[in-house]
Amino acid sequence: MPLVSIDPGTQARGDDDRAVDLSDDFVVLPEQTVDDTDRGWGERSGGNDDWLLAERPPHWD
Repeated sequence: MPLVSIDPGTQARGDDDRAVDLSDDFVVLPEQTVDDTDRGWGERSGGNDDWLLAERPPHWD
């Protein structure tokens, strides 16, 4: 992008030269969408982890 002269002796800076503050944790998109949750799949919240651990095959121990 060429520099544009506004006033003789000075040059305007383009967007490529502009300083951008990236220290803020601005979230553009969420980590997980609503349809990618248990509720979105029509499942109950909670889970069956305890049952899965109790019913795991003996060769996993």
